[in-house]
Amino acid sequence: MTGIIDYGAGNLLSVANAVRSLGVESKIVAAPEDFDGVTRLILPGVGSFGDCVENLKRQQLWQPIKQWLADGKPYFGICLGYQVLFESSEETPGVEGLGHFAGQVVEFSPEAGDKIPHMGWNEVSLVDPAAAMWNGLADRTHVYFVHSFFPRPADGSIVACRTDYAGESFAAAVMSGAVWATQFHPERSQAAGLQLMKNFIDAN
Repeated sequence: MTGIIDYGAGNLLSVANAVRSLGVESKIVAAPEDFDGVTRLILPGVGSFGDCVENLKRQQLWQPIKQWLADGKPYFGICLGYQVLFESSEETPGVEGLGHFAGQVVEFSPEAGDKIPHMGWNEVSLVDPAAAMWNGLADRTHVYFVHSFFPRPADGSIVACRTDYAGESFAAAVMSGAVWATQFHPERSQAAGLQLMKNFIDAN
């Protein structure tokens, strides 16, 4: 059973439809008791870092998610669901993230000349094309982004792919054990995104 976290601002319908198209059963997780029966977790995210943290805490989902990650259970973070895995974000100074990974979320520099937010299709450079995350996907695959901030992982070994934008070669995805997360939106990345979500489900 795939649980999709609902904290009041995620792109739930698109993610649920993508999971359904893969023939996989899912349920919405909006309260602690909703974790019952869930074997893998997806946290889609839109909005601000601080609002996401506040809403997850208000719904009493923060600690269950932290425990889920600590237990090494399958987790897929999308966009903001990727960023909150880290310790903090420049978007909302003083607000602590889940801290599952060391590192900070930082903002693109407008001085590079590219439009901010980074919005639209861009290619990803795979760090290890043989990794389970990339089954059936080629290097330089194009995926869909909408963001102004991105994580800088302290541990480079968790970086699964990189994308170039606004003078940065940033970590567009990470993979560590059963924890996968992407800055891009697989649910909006057509066939490539569906393949990536299928890979997560097949691996977990």
